[in-house]
Formats: sequence, C-alpha cells, structure tokens
Amino acid sequence: MAKRKRRAYILILPSLFTTASLFSGYYSILASFNEDFEKAAYAIVLAGLFDLLDGRVARITRSATHFGMEYDSIADVVSFGVAPAILAYVWVLSSLGRIGWAGSFFFAACGALRLARFNAISEEMPKSYFLGLPIPAAAIAVAAITIAYHQIPFENPEAVMLAMTFGLGLLMVSNVRYRSLKDFDLRHKRSFFYLVLLVMMIAFIAIRPEIAGCLILLYYILWAPVRELLSFSRRSVLRRRENPASVGADKHP
Repeated sequence: MAKRKRRAYILILPSLFTTASLFSGYYSILASFNEDFEKAAYAIVLAGLFDLLDGRVARITRSATHFGMEYDSIADVVSFGVAPAILAYVWVLSSLGRIGWAGSFFFAACGALRLARFNAISEEMPKSYFLGLPIPAAAIAVAAITIAYHQIPFENPEAVMLAMTFGLGLLMVSNVRYRSLKDFDLRHKRSFFYLVLLVMMIAFIAIRPEIAGCLILLYYILWAPVRELLSFSRRSVLRRRENPASVGADKHP
C-alpha cells in the first residue's frame, strides 16, 4: 500500500500578522538608513504589536503550527534583533567606532541566541514566565529610548545606548525569569488598588506617552532581576538561620 503523502498546510491568518511584523522590522531598517530614526523606532513598536496579535490569534483560533512557530522566530530575528541593532548603530553608536558596532552586534546576536534557546526548551517551560528577557521587550526598549530622546533630548545618548545594547543583550541570554502575560486574565477578581493603578497609568500615558512607555518598560526589565536578587538574599538568610552551625564552621575551618 502506497504511503499517503503529507501536505503542509499553512494557516493564513496568524501568518499575515507575522508577515506584518516582519514588514515593520524591514521598514525600520530602511528608515534607519535614511536617518528617519523616529519612524524607525515606531516601526519596531508596531512590529511588537503585530507579534503580540499573531500569537493571540493563533491561540484563539487554535491554529498554532510548527510552521508558524518557525516563521515567527525568523521574523523576530529581523524585527527585534537586526532592526533595533541597526537603529542603535546608525543613530548614535556609529560615533563610538568599534565598540559601537560591537554593542550593536552583541544585541542582535544575543537576541538570536535567546530565540534559539526559547525554541529548544519552550515545551519544557511553564507558560507563566519566560527564561530571559523576551526579545520584543528588549527591542521596544531600544525604540522607546529613541522616541523619548527625540521628544526630550538628554545628554550622552551614545553612552546610554551602548549600556542598553550590552545590558539588554545579557538579560536576554540570562536565566532571569520574566513574567509572561499569556495567562493574565482580566476576568479574575482583583483588588481596588489595581483599578486605581491602571487609571493612573492610562492618565500618565495620555499626558506623556513617550516618557510613560520608557518607565513601564524600565520597570518590567529591571524588576525581574531585582526580584531574583531579593529572592536569593531571602533564601540565603533562611539557610543561615536554619543551619547556624554550618556558618560558624565556614568561618573557622
């Protein structure tokens, strides 16, 4: 009996959002080369929106496929790895010489490594958090600081961007756990404080969206390593309280 040939079916709707994300990243690269840095930054933010939607659509319609996952990763390398790296380099890092393009390349390479690790271990990891900073968040952070600078210029943008490319790159390949919003359900009961906080955030975004975006991203990026450090410190204190003799033995061998 002849084996039935398998055909690879491509589900169009999620792939359209992924293609839109890829196009936004490609447009950002062109805008960076044309020195239209605000448009390049906004294109990366738009790519992040499309990337969020393609995952949501795939889950809602139950149309997640292996092809879609691979296509999404390839698009992410362009939109969130290469595009922000080129934006950072053409905008300010090119003035720093070799260390400038090294920082740009480091960001792009760490983004690709982060995606490769995610694809390799995604089935083993819980859905409640990511291992390492998600590459869209790192890319949008680069875009947000670019947008903020063009609205409210600050001193030494070269140093700030250089620190960001190396710092964000390290966080992407780190073992720091970042909260995932995939399981966040607005239908669950929340305290009144959350509603007040949400209203304050909306008001702040309406008044100064550039600054608000930077602060929200800064909180998301920095709170995870701070939380890990605090958790490690608490565990160390508990171990010392439970085993005081071992601490003394370490001091007096």
